Amino acid sequence: MPRRNHHACPRARLIPALALVPLSAFADQALHIEPTVVTATSTVRQLDDAPASVSVITRDELALRPVQDLEDALRGTAGLQFTGPGMTRRGVSIRGMGSEHTLVLIDGQRIGNAAGAVAHADFDLGWVPVEAIERIEVVRGPMSSLYGSEALGGVVNIITRRSTDAWHGAAQVNGGVREDDRGGQTHQLGVYAGGPLVPGALGLSLTGETRRRQETPLHRDAPLSEIEGRDAQSASATLSWTPDAAQRIDIGFASGLEDRWRNTRSAGRAPVEYESHDRIERERFSLAHSGEWSWGKSSLRAYRNSLERNNRYTKGVVPTSPRQELTDDVVDGSASLRADAHLFTLGGEWRKEHLEDIGFASGDASSIHRALFLQDETELAPSWSLVVGNRFDRHEEYGWHSSPRAYLVHHVTDALTIKGGGGRGFKAPTLKQLSPGYSAIGGGGMFTIYGNPDLEPEINTTYELSANYQGDGWTLDAGVFQNNVRGLIQTVCVVNCGLRGREVRNYENVDEARIRGLEVGGGLDLLADFRWELNYTYLDAIDRSADRRLGDRARHLANTRLQWTPTATFTGQLRGEYVGSQLTYSSNTAYAVPAYSLWHLELTQHLTDALSIRGGIENLTDRDFSDAPDNYTFAEPGRTYHVGVSLSF
Repeated sequence: MPRRNHHACPRARLIPALALVPLSAFADQALHIEPTVVTATSTVRQLDDAPASVSVITRDELALRPVQDLEDALRGTAGLQFTGPGMTRRGVSIRGMGSEHTLVLIDGQRIGNAAGAVAHADFDLGWVPVEAIERIEVVRGPMSSLYGSEALGGVVNIITRRSTDAWHGAAQVNGGVREDDRGGQTHQLGVYAGGPLVPGALGLSLTGETRRRQETPLHRDAPLSEIEGRDAQSASATLSWTPDAAQRIDIGFASGLEDRWRNTRSAGRAPVEYESHDRIERERFSLAHSGEWSWGKSSLRAYRNSLERNNRYTKGVVPTSPRQELTDDVVDGSASLRADAHLFTLGGEWRKEHLEDIGFASGDASSIHRALFLQDETELAPSWSLVVGNRFDRHEEYGWHSSPRAYLVHHVTDALTIKGGGGRGFKAPTLKQLSPGYSAIGGGGMFTIYGNPDLEPEINTTYELSANYQGDGWTLDAGVFQNNVRGLIQTVCVVNCGLRGREVRNYENVDEARIRGLEVGGGLDLLADFRWELNYTYLDAIDRSADRRLGDRARHLANTRLQWTPTATFTGQLRGEYVGSQLTYSSNTAYAVPAYSLWHLELTQHLTDALSIRGGIENLTDRDFSDAPDNYTFAEPGRTYHVGVSLSF
């Protein structure tokens, strides 16, 4: 593909790369030259050229604050809200879509959707220790044209560090203490190391992490937990072999073990207080080959994700779902070929889901997905580029599904870029929802839910338009979008409605929604080595089925950061998060959830090139959710003092 005229717009070059393969060996070098992203097209492009609304969180940004999991890492990102899927856990919502509509990837490979197997699960947020993260790319808007199911609202792609021609590593120790005596203390140790075993031929990357957070009792009801306790360990190893200059083979293995516990109380006339304990074990195997040939580039990958969750209660209480095991087997491949001003990418995917759960009449269920996709990246003129693509997915139960997408990028000047386009995403029903032999007790014994084999996929059609201006010492971007969502799956009462223990519900495609929004953001270099950044999102989210406002979605979201860098060795920053008022629904009754703000202070001092210390205060104003008589479905830790030490080589 010919490059744009250098004098017309030097930042708008299009860089072709392997489809479905995140940054390989050459990508780390490109990162040091110009900021690039890969998730929007599965090929390497400059951020300004990416045909989507993309935010990038760098390793340097993550190093300035305490990060225990993906939720902490994503805080402050435009268009994101952290919703409550239940049991005080958190999910990642993009542009008002549910957290189950956010697809999480590691180096472009999907990880198992735990929420589809386990109620109230947020187990997809703790797969990668922060020391192993190179950057995180967040795409706002459906990306099913490349990634298939679950990418209904957007994609979060964690790009990990790769071994290079020299050994590099990092170690980090963090600790946090609440100012009161209510528990919630945290500690964390993480390490990363990567480098050559055989220079120029064989490399190795290793990670390890242990982290713990104590359980926090509820202020007004101490026998119950406000925030569950967690104890997690994980490790990974990736072996990279480059037999010649044109090929690379990566073999990876990752394993994790996590314990969670919380105190709760059973429903009914004679409630019992007991402890609920979850043990989550996960493993990941992957094998990938990438090649650069005379005719183009290719990739071929095979990987397996497995997650097993065992649940037990004390005091003789019997859990309704004592064990689930979810396994995802995936084989995908692609080939990219240049032809004049076009970069064509053709690819396919085969995926098998398997779930073991006592809720199935046979004890388990499985489903096979097959897909083909085609993408064309075209340089229409030196300052214009167009990306069109479509993916065709075939599911055993509901047949074929098409996910088209088209996006146009225009660099008006060196400083001003305008983007716009539309696409369609889908989410396949889960194995539980589709199986006619599945049943489970919900609502604390209130009702029984049954699967429905006639379900159709949930569909989101999105249109967006945005502009970005890069000034001298300041930036400004703004955009508008609309999501038209149909076929959302909900549980619907069909028999004995309202009768505890006798009510029967089915999964049905019943809900439709329209979510319009505005996103505005920017940054400004101030005097005295200060920089100020701000992003704001407005959501107008309507449940068309019930003609009412969608629940658990704030109309106003804002994030701000004031950073001070007086020397090359010291950085201080004040971060703020604002979540506007919202509604939550229970039995069709709306309850108001007031707006709230959180403020955080972080200070980082580099003692040497390799050693730095960090300290600060999270939740400066001690915003306490447990004392408020409001309908929050989650909890934020109270004021916490933290300190950390980082070592790199």
